[in-house]
Formats: sequence, C-alpha cells, structure tokens
Amino acid sequence: MTDDHAVRAETFAALHHQDTPLLLPNAWDHASAALLHTHGFPAVGTTSLGVAAAAGLPDGARATREETLRLAGALGSLPCLLSVDAEDGFSDDPGEVGAFAAELRARGAVGINLEDGLGPVDRHVAKIRAVRAAAPGLFVNARTDTYWLGDGEGALERVRAYRDAGADGVFVPGLTDPDGIAVLVRALEGCPLNVLYAPGGPSLARLAGLGVRRVSLGSLLYRRALGAALDAVVAVREGRTAAEGTVPSYQEVQEFVG
Repeated sequence: MTDDHAVRAETFAALHHQDTPLLLPNAWDHASAALLHTHGFPAVGTTSLGVAAAAGLPDGARATREETLRLAGALGSLPCLLSVDAEDGFSDDPGEVGAFAAELRARGAVGINLEDGLGPVDRHVAKIRAVRAAAPGLFVNARTDTYWLGDGEGALERVRAYRDAGADGVFVPGLTDPDGIAVLVRALEGCPLNVLYAPGGPSLARLAGLGVRRVSLGSLLYRRALGAALDAVVAVREGRTAAEGTVPSYQEVQEFVG
C-alpha cells in the first residue's frame, strides 16, 4: 500500500470514530460521485443496484464484477474517499474474494462492503479474513442481511463473529428499531455499526444518539434520480413546467468530468 493510500485509508477509518456518524452517500457513476464530493461529502460509497441497473444487469446476482472494477477505477482518482459495494465478493471462494478486494484497493478504494446474503457464517468469516490478508488497510464493512432478507434472527451472533474475524465495521441494513440498534451497538463494544437510512425511520441525530457510527443511503439517491427524471419528462409531455429543484447546469456537469 502506498503512503498516500495508507493516509487516505486511515482518514476513512477515523471517520467511523467520531461523535457524528459518517453519512455515506452512494454514487453509481463518475458524475454522481464528483457531485457529492464537491458538495461537502468527504467519502462516497457505490450502490450495487445503481451500478447493476445502469448496466442493464441484475443486482445481487454476481453479474457486475467487471462493472464494479471499472467504476472503482473511474472513481479511484477522485479526491473523495471511496468505499465499494462488492455484493458478496462475487464468489464463494474466500481466496477469490480476497484477490478482488486487492484489485479494488489497487484502483484507489479505501473500503469494501461485503454482504453475507444469509449464507453460512463461517464462509463470511473466511471472506473477511481473506480480504484482511490480501488487502491490508482496506476498511472491511461486513454486512449481514438478517433484517434485510429475514426477521433479524441471528443478527447478534453474526455481527460478533464478523467483528471477531477482523471486520472494521458491521452493516445491518433493514434495522430501524431504536432498541434493536442500541442492543447491537452495546454488543459490538466499539466496532462501528452501520445502518441504512430509511425515510420515516430514525433521523441522523437520533441514530447518532444511539451510537451508530455510519449511515449509508444505499440505492436511495439512484432511485430518486430516476424518479426526478421521470417526473420532469412527464411534466413536459403534459404541458406543465418541469420542477427545477436542484439541477446542475450543463457547465457544472462538464466540470465534474474534467
């Protein structure tokens, strides 16, 4: 790991140990990442749904390995700190997942998000250890889908196992109950808990009070962008004025590319 990458990785890790949670917006291309960074977000994640949908591929089906690497290469040169959503690492083989993580780090990523898909705990533990060995310094955010795909059963055991395997943080999307969040924060004993922001759920300030240290937006921004595009074209078709909102100018977008 180069000195510059080491400094960036340490800076990213430190953002998970502040009184205010790291609010991590998720980009799906170069322009969206650059836009977010220029508006004051020091770290940007990617959204696997956005990356997959933009390429006409399914999410969570191991179909976007190359797209994910390509995007990491495009975003790795930006000034922002980049964390990559890597689904389940695109393989059941821990060695292959470790090699993939090393490729992401070589492209400038300082973090990786790995989901367990409710698969065997031991397999995810092995993947975490393989990533730590193959890509030292890369922040490993180990995700459990106990609330995303299930009813939450086994969440406590999984997050503890992933922490003990060397994960730098754990991610529990779908968990919005304040009491449940507080239980996991206490159980993790200082290992940063990441939750997915849910419209109508606890606010950022409330999550901070509960001890959450990272709040991701997942595919929310991508889906909102699609919705805004649809609203605009339907308004034009119906003879209405398209809502302006916050729309970057042509020149601003050109500058993002530059």
